[in-house]
Amino acid sequence: MPDNTSGHESFADLFKEDTITDKSLSPGQKVLATVVDVSQDSIFLDVGGKSEGFMDRKELEDDTGTVSVKTGDTLEVYLLSTAKNEMLFTTKIGGGSSSRAHLEEAYRSNIPLEGLVKKEIKGGFEITVAGNVRTFCPYSQMDLKRITDPEKYIGQHMLFKITQFAEDGRNIVLSRRIILEEEREKKLEDLKEELQEGMTVRGKIASIKNFGAFVDIDGIEGLIPISEIGWSRTENIHDVLSEGQDVEVVILKLDWENERFSFSLKQALPDPWLDIAQKFPVGSFHTGKIVRLAKFGAFVNLAAGIDGLIHISKIAGGRRINHPKEVVEEGQTVDVKIEDIDQVQNRISLSLAGEMAEEETTDKEKEDVRQYMATQEKTDAGESLGTLGEILKAKLKEKERK
Repeated sequence: MPDNTSGHESFADLFKEDTITDKSLSPGQKVLATVVDVSQDSIFLDVGGKSEGFMDRKELEDDTGTVSVKTGDTLEVYLLSTAKNEMLFTTKIGGGSSSRAHLEEAYRSNIPLEGLVKKEIKGGFEITVAGNVRTFCPYSQMDLKRITDPEKYIGQHMLFKITQFAEDGRNIVLSRRIILEEEREKKLEDLKEELQEGMTVRGKIASIKNFGAFVDIDGIEGLIPISEIGWSRTENIHDVLSEGQDVEVVILKLDWENERFSFSLKQALPDPWLDIAQKFPVGSFHTGKIVRLAKFGAFVNLAAGIDGLIHISKIAGGRRINHPKEVVEEGQTVDVKIEDIDQVQNRISLSLAGEMAEEETTDKEKEDVRQYMATQEKTDAGESLGTLGEILKAKLKEKERK
């Protein structure tokens, strides 16, 4: 009969954190336990098979003495020690003096412990654990990001792991960063299953740079490029976004291998071009601002995300010019007429309404001159001046009196 022992052990090793057999557990091993009873002092646990254990009730009590679990609830626990066939479990090494004896076991078994950030000292923070044991956490191990405001950590209770245990516990170094990295890694695995490119998700603006804004999406941080901030041209991102602001964005790219993620705020907003023909029908007149000059014309912003082009041939009223800047300038407000709309290419062709008004005025002046000359010919023939002639005659007499 073939020997399957080694294969069986490998299989068990793969699932040792999730599946418990009748074989003994090792200190530091993490298991999924079910609460079977809650007494005045202890919480009794079923950890699979015929294995049972307990943990200190105070570990799960709040300030009023109420326990946060009930019979039937499940929770992840670590085996702390085994004595007299009794297994003591913990979710973390607590702050009580009774946990002092378990600090070395916490170090060897990689069990988290709770600590109070007492004060800032040279190179990091002094952390009190297990009642009054003083330990040290370097700045670099306190958070995932560079620490700019140490004061915000002082007085807080946080979870740490021991990275150095020397001189019989007189020299203990802690890391909170390890805890945060483990949590982040678990979140990443969960998000890999949930997120897909093209999805719309909610997040919070983490920081703002000149080239875009970084947004935090449930634990992962990615970039909204400046071109994806809005439908209109964004000159200053701070005018649109602020740190801590809640936003809705569309996922553009998910590069899990390199942990690079990009998002679009613009694509989560309504497309202003969808009803462009109703808002800006051909032949209608509008007021806009010149936002950019090019050799071939001037771009005019009509509304958020809506720019139109006045071709250079329509800027100088028929005069030949080399560049639009000879007639108009950026920031100038102008009246324009909608000449044409290309909804497929998102383009609007404009003309300066002022040029048309000027041409109409010129035609009117020509008509006035023609009428005046006709009236003047009748005057020379001795006929009545008419209404216009009387007005002009009155003005001439008024000048003579002056």
